[in-house]
Amino acid sequence: MIVGVGIDVVDVTRFGESLERTPALAVRLFTERERTLPLYSLAARFAAKEALAKALGAPVGLGWHDAEVHRGEGRRPEFVLRGTVAERVAELGITSVHVSLSHDAGIASAVVVAEREGSHP
Repeated sequence: MIVGVGIDVVDVTRFGESLERTPALAVRLFTERERTLPLYSLAARFAAKEALAKALGAPVGLGWHDAEVHRGEGRRPEFVLRGTVAERVAELGITSVHVSLSHDAGIASAVVVAEREGSHP
């Protein structure tokens, strides 16, 4: 059963300008491993974290570093969840989180689907 769906889009150039203007922003938003990636990948990962928050009901207090996006088997993106995000996922009974990333024509986007087994609330 789908618990939540989130989507987000990011203008890559504007996002890059924000990172240049406020260098500490990258440290706040991304893990050390994520910060090694090129700008378009960072923008897509930011969109993924925003989409995940929406899929989880956008609760206050989720930590940016508690949702890390990396490439899993077959090079598909997937989340590594910990801390505040893992707690929210458990609270909602979510058993799977799916993420899709894209970037083209200066826009990065992400879609997240959170689901749990069964049909109980």
